Amino acid sequence: MSVTPKDVLAGVGPRLHALRRARNISLATLAAETGLTASTLSRLENGKLRPTLEQLLPLARAHGVPLDDLVAAPPTGDPRIHLRPVRRSGFTVVPLTRRPGGIQAYKVIYPPAGTTATTTLQTHDGYEWFYVLNGHARLVLGDQEYRLGPGEAAEFDTRTPHQISSAGAQPAELLTLFSAQGERAHLSPSPTLPT
Repeated sequence: MSVTPKDVLAGVGPRLHALRRARNISLATLAAETGLTASTLSRLENGKLRPTLEQLLPLARAHGVPLDDLVAAPPTGDPRIHLRPVRRSGFTVVPLTRRPGGIQAYKVIYPPAGTTATTTLQTHDGYEWFYVLNGHARLVLGDQEYRLGPGEAAEFDTRTPHQISSAGAQPAELLTLFSAQGERAHLSPSPTLPT
């Protein structure tokens, strides 16, 4: 069952009346607080006047309630993201984005070094950027090998043979951005601070 704007506005008058009565103030006092006339307030409370945003804002402020409470706005839903981890080749991938295409974000957890047998370098289209959150990561890129610790980041073309793994006795946790289209991460230089 959907609620129409007319239904929502019809309920505003009784809510305004209840709020004023709960504060035990007169129409004249509320008029002084809001800049609206007592006549306008009375007509709003009795449902004889359709409320406008210009009227509702000072009323919400005077009563100390959110505007959503005056119009009984429906809840916006649960803002939490319910992530579903996926195990792949011995490591765990938690997708952080849901839309197809473009840059994808993941939290990737690599098990401690030596616990997986995969040593094969891989190649594929795209571009990858990662940031080490915890532990130490080992990045093999072509014939070069790098060890990265917490707070360090790497960026590379995934057409270059590569492999990422943990470089220590603890799991390595990485925040990874990947783009199949080959977009690169662009960082703006920090503004120069005055001395």
